[in-house]
Amino acid sequence: MEVNQTTQTTQTKQVTEKIPVVSKKVLVPFILVTSLFALWGFANAVTDPMVQAFKKVLELSNSQAAWVQMAFYGGYFCMALPAAMFMRKYSYKVGVLIGLALYATGALLFYPAAQTESFVFFCVGLYILTFGLAFLETAANPYALAMGARETATQRLNLAQAFNPVGLIAGLFVAQQFVLKNLQSDDIEDFSALDEAARSLIRTTDLMVIRDPYVILGLTLVVIFVIFLVSKMPQAKDENGMPSIGSTFAALGKNRKYVLGVLAQILYVGAQIMCWTYIYQYAEAISIDGVTAGYYQMAAFIIFTVGRAIGTYLLRFISSGQLLMSFAILAMVCTLGTIWIHGIVGLYCLVGVSFFMSLMFPTIYGIALGDLTEEQSKVGSAGLIMAIVGGALMPKLQGMIIDLGGHGVNDTTIAGVSEVNFSFILPSICFLFIAFYGRLVHVKYND
Repeated sequence: MEVNQTTQTTQTKQVTEKIPVVSKKVLVPFILVTSLFALWGFANAVTDPMVQAFKKVLELSNSQAAWVQMAFYGGYFCMALPAAMFMRKYSYKVGVLIGLALYATGALLFYPAAQTESFVFFCVGLYILTFGLAFLETAANPYALAMGARETATQRLNLAQAFNPVGLIAGLFVAQQFVLKNLQSDDIEDFSALDEAARSLIRTTDLMVIRDPYVILGLTLVVIFVIFLVSKMPQAKDENGMPSIGSTFAALGKNRKYVLGVLAQILYVGAQIMCWTYIYQYAEAISIDGVTAGYYQMAAFIIFTVGRAIGTYLLRFISSGQLLMSFAILAMVCTLGTIWIHGIVGLYCLVGVSFFMSLMFPTIYGIALGDLTEEQSKVGSAGLIMAIVGGALMPKLQGMIIDLGGHGVNDTTIAGVSEVNFSFILPSICFLFIAFYGRLVHVKYND
C-alpha cells in the first residue's frame, strides 16, 4: 500500500511539472492581480512605523498610539466576511474594484485628517483603507488559485505572493526615507517642552510629511482602478451552482484541513508580526540604535523575498505539506537560536526566520482552500483573511512578556535569558503547530 502511494505521488509530481503554472491566455490578468499583492504589502510596511510617528507628533501615550494598529487590523477583521458574502453574488473583478476604491478613499482621507490635525480622522482613514485591503485579499488570493489548473494552484499563489514582499520593502523604504527622516519632532529630544506655538508649527509640518505618501498612494490607486475597470478579466465558474450560505458554513466547519488551516494562519500571521515588530526591541537589548535596527528589518524583508522565490520553485518538486513542515521546523530552529544565543548572532537568527516564514502564508492558504468548490472558496477565503487578526493579538502577548520586569527590554531574566529573548518562545510555538499542520496534510491528504 505504501509503495502504491509513493508511486502515485511520483506520478502526480510528474504531471504537475508538465502543467504550466500560468497559461498564456490568462497571463495579463494574472499580472494585474499579482500587482495587488505588492499594493497591500506596501500598506502594511508603511503603516507600522506610523505608530511611533503619531506618538511623537501628536504627543500620544503608547496605548493611544496603538489605535493605529487596532484600526489597521480591525478593518481586516470586520470586512473580510462581508467581502466574501458580496463576492458570492458578484465576480472577483467587482470585489477587486470595490477593494481598490475603498483603499484609495482611506488613503486620500489622510489629506483632510492632516488639515484638521485629528488623530481620530487618521484612524478612520486607516480603518477604511483596510476595508479595501480585506476586499482585495479576499478576492485576489482565491482568484490567483482559480486562474489555472488545480494541480498548480498552490505554486500559482506562491508566485503571486512573491510580489508581496516587494511592496513590503517599498513601504518600509518610503516610511524610513520620506517620513521618519523628515519629522522635525523626532529631532527634538523633549518636544513637549517647547511652547505651544512652536509645537503647533512643527506638528502641522510633520503631519503633512505623514500625509503625503498616503495621498500619492491614493492617486496611484485611482489609476490602477481605471486599468482594472477597462481590462477584461476571466471569471471562474462553479459548476455545481451556488449552495446556501448555511450549507457552505457547515461544509467548511466539517473540513478539518480548512479549520486547522485557519488556526495555522492565525498563528503564522502572529509569528510574522512578532518577529518583525520586536526586532527593534531585540536590537535595543544588545545596544543597537533604532535606525540601525531598521536596516536589519530591511534585510529581513529582502531575505523574505528571496525565500518566497525559492519556495515557489521548490513546490514544483516537493509537496506543499512537506515543504511547509520543513520550513516551519527550520523557522522554529531560528527562533530558538534567537532565544538562547546572545548578542549579534541571536539577531542574525531573528533576521533569518524571515526566509522560512516566506512560504507559509500562501502555502497554508492554498492547502486550506485546495479541495473546496469555487463558492466554498469565496467564503473560506474570508476566514483565512480574518486570521490576520493574529497579528494584533499575538504581539500583545509578547509585549506583556517583555514588560514582566518593567518597561525596559532587559529588566529581568527568564529561564536564564533576558525577557526580550525569552518572549520569542511564542513564535517558536506557532511554528511548531504549523509544522504539525504541514505533516498532517502531507501524510493524511497527500498534499
